[in-house]
Amino acid sequence: MDAPEARPTPPTTAQVVDAVGPRLRWLRERRAVTLAALAVETGISVSTLSRLESGQRRPTLELLLPLARAYQVPLDDLVGAPQTGDPRVHLKPEQHGGRVVVPLTKRTGGVRSFKQLIPPEPRGTDRTLRTHEGYEWLYVLSGQLRLLLGERDFDLGPGEVVEFDTHTPHWIGNTSDEVTEVLCLYGPQGERAHVRSRPASREPH
Repeated sequence: MDAPEARPTPPTTAQVVDAVGPRLRWLRERRAVTLAALAVETGISVSTLSRLESGQRRPTLELLLPLARAYQVPLDDLVGAPQTGDPRVHLKPEQHGGRVVVPLTKRTGGVRSFKQLIPPEPRGTDRTLRTHEGYEWLYVLSGQLRLLLGERDFDLGPGEVVEFDTHTPHWIGNTSDEVTEVLCLYGPQGERAHVRSRPASREPH
């Protein structure tokens, strides 16, 4: 009878904690980021960052969360959490300004994906055009989406896509009588607008 196959022993809590420092240093050096630059981005002092990397400071959630955002990796990657074998993203809907937003990725930075359920516009909706950092890529799954982008006005239907630099003043709303479903990608870097839909012929509202 063959001997039973030996299974790897999972790391202890102490071993996981001890491995955090070297992993943080490896991530920083891989990105060619100095401790001073990382301190500015995260708000964590240079001395604390240095002690974290050397293992002299115990990692806490308050310290690891801003580092995960800075390195654009899931928190599990910083602590070397064991794989669960479940590749699914467990969806947790959130409410934002009357819209249902469902995160589709677990990343804390970089390009992130969401599904949005946008209800019909209530009467008197504020259509003020706004700007912010980054870029947006939108794909209409169902319903109708209205995009005001600078001086342009677009109606988007199912299967249509739009991508634009969010430094361009814009407003997004639902022009139908039913909920509009949209797949969204949000990125941290601004890009030149690439509108892939014909402008709608409409009279000013």
